[in-house]
Order: sequence, then C-alpha cells, then structure tokens
Amino acid sequence: MYQLIDGKKISSEIKDEIKTEVSELKEKMGAVPGLAVILVGDNSASQVYVNSKERACKALGFHSEKYELSADTTEEELLKLIDELNEKSEINGILVQLPVPKQIDTKKVLNRISAEKDVDGFHPLNVGKLAVGDESAFYSCTPYGIIEMLKRSNIEIEGKEAVIVGRSNIVGKPMALLLLQENATVTVAHSRTKDLASVVKRADIIIAAVGRAKLITEDMVKDGAVIIDVGMNRVDGKLCGDVDFENVKDKCSYITPVPGGVGPMTIAMLMKNTLISFKRSKKI
Repeated sequence: MYQLIDGKKISSEIKDEIKTEVSELKEKMGAVPGLAVILVGDNSASQVYVNSKERACKALGFHSEKYELSADTTEEELLKLIDELNEKSEINGILVQLPVPKQIDTKKVLNRISAEKDVDGFHPLNVGKLAVGDESAFYSCTPYGIIEMLKRSNIEIEGKEAVIVGRSNIVGKPMALLLLQENATVTVAHSRTKDLASVVKRADIIIAAVGRAKLITEDMVKDGAVIIDVGMNRVDGKLCGDVDFENVKDKCSYITPVPGGVGPMTIAMLMKNTLISFKRSKKI
C-alpha cells in the first residue's frame, strides 16, 4: 500500500518554523527578512506565482516588495532596478519571475542579481558552489524542497539508486547534485535517453521533471519505488503530473500528488533561503 507524501502539510511545518524564527528575530533586532519580486509583462501563470509568494511573505512576517513592469520594459530598465535592489539593505532576496519578454536576456538578468541575494539559486556562483559541495550556496528551491520532503518523510536516500527524468537548470541538474550530496547513486535521463523505461525501472527513487503528462507509466516502475512528480501539465482542463498517478500508485511505496506535492515546497524553500540570506547579512 502506497503512502502519499503531502507537500502541503510538510511545507506548512517548514513555514511555521520560519514564522516562529522571524518573530523572535523581529523582537530581538527590530528587523525582518525582505523579499523583492519582479514581474515583467502580464503572463497569467506568472501572476499567480507572484501573488502566492507575496501571500507567503505576509503570512510569515517578511517585508515584501512587488514590482510589476510592463511587457515592453527594456533590458536596461530591468537591470537598473536589480542594481538598486542589490544595494537596498532591507531586501535580502531578489526574484525575477520567469519567463521574461523576448527583448530581455534571461541569463544577463540572473547574473545581475547579487549571488548573496539570489534566493532562487540560479546565479552561476551558487550553482558552482553547489557543484563543489560548498554549503554557503543557495540551492534551487524545487530540488531543495524535494530533499526536505524525502528527509521529513524518513525516506532513506543514502545508497539508493535515484533516476531523474529531465535535465533542466532549474530542477534536473541541481537535483542530481543535491542527491549526490546525500550519497545516492544518480542517473539523469532526458529526451535523448535510449530505452527510458529500462533506465527508470532501476530506480529506488524516481524524480519526474520533464513536463510531459503521464510520461512515467506503470511498466517503468519497480515495486516499492519512491516517486516524486515535479510535472505540472494541463490535460482536458485538469492539472496532472509527469506520472500516470492512478496506474502507478499501487506499485510504489511513496508518491507525491499533483497538485499538492512538490509545488508548495518550492515556495517554502524560497522563504527559507530568504531567511538564511537575512541571517547572513546580520552575521547571525
């Protein structure tokens, strides 16, 4: 019988811990962590994400600033705003909601955010630190949340065979590095992998992060595997993951639902990174 990994519940626990710490810090120092979120253009999905980040800040007692820029904002204007926020002492985390309009170079934007305020973990300096196992790195929020989920569900990672399906810079690659840090044996599979089914079938832990609805099917999963579904796809107006949940669930020991699995963890870890950045800036 499988167990559901409840991302909502685990993320609530993490947020409660953060809220308590923030209120203690406010009492002691009269200051709180600050997060600035920048949204360029009117992408409706991005708007939803930005609003949920703003709500999380409010609920946890953070200082929050939201910048909504028009779709025709120039790259220069956006970089100037980032420079200003890099200098602003009450801001500890800066987040530019992706994607940005095509006249703006995403790489330039991510590189411009100070590595000390890069709470998304996308700056090359943080990626490099993660690669060499430097613990002062900010970890990309989704993989960081997945590790936290596994640990808080008492799922053993060390010595296990983990297969990640998807090699994006946001999930797949940092996920591989974090699992290696936890002493898993890691395989990264992707669209060019030959015989994906046999690669995935070896896995004790499957991380599906490719953005293709129900790609992971029952015949690809060995009995007792742990499945983390990062996918968010819409099929016939309904949200579903990269895993064929209904047919796969009875083969695995643990599985995350979509929605309510990995999604809530990403925001919780963004808040945790912002708190860490605040504490570093105050030398706590």
